[in-house]
Amino acid sequence: MQQLVIFDCDGVLVDSEPISNRVLAEMLAAEGLSRTPAQARREYQGLLLRDVVAQAEGALGRPLPDGWEELYEQRRDAAFARELRAVADAEGAVAAVRAAGLDACVASQARLRKTRHSLAVTGLSELFDAQELFSAESVARGKPHPDLFLHAARSMGSNPAASVVVEDTPSGVAAGVAAGMRVLGYAADSDEAALRAAGAETFTAMGELPARLGIA
Repeated sequence: MQQLVIFDCDGVLVDSEPISNRVLAEMLAAEGLSRTPAQARREYQGLLLRDVVAQAEGALGRPLPDGWEELYEQRRDAAFARELRAVADAEGAVAAVRAAGLDACVASQARLRKTRHSLAVTGLSELFDAQELFSAESVARGKPHPDLFLHAARSMGSNPAASVVVEDTPSGVAAGVAAGMRVLGYAADSDEAALRAAGAETFTAMGELPARLGIA
């Protein structure tokens, strides 16, 4: 029996990936590492920011300048304030989960500050209480390891087997599968074959989610 639906944030609730990867590509190019936004997404999607920095420094063969990470976050957040929108039908999907008597939470690879900012900018912050937001910064290992989803389920009082993950990245899908959870892969703007290969049941419109959960 389903008890809990765990939503990823970026790419699932908010359409942030094009913005984040554009800013990232611009800032890496300024340092001499040429990446298109599409290339940045392929290489860095689903990684912790510190791991993005480590990979970029490895490709450059030198450290990024002091303060680069903080400057990236500032520029990304400013772009979010101007451009970020909720994923179509995300609000209705969360509302349907609540109306069916299921719990809902957010578990993101990103820092809590970013998740709060993203939800506030898009008008989704009222959907979740503060104790329903979880970040990989709170666990030993981020996705693709199961730690974050297990932490979220435990905190929400749900058995992993009764928890459903909604993800849009192969690493997130792998984390949900490793946690022993059913995983629904949102493939509107992701590699559907890669999500399936990682173990997800895929769908392409957030409005389909209630039916996928059997609550429509």
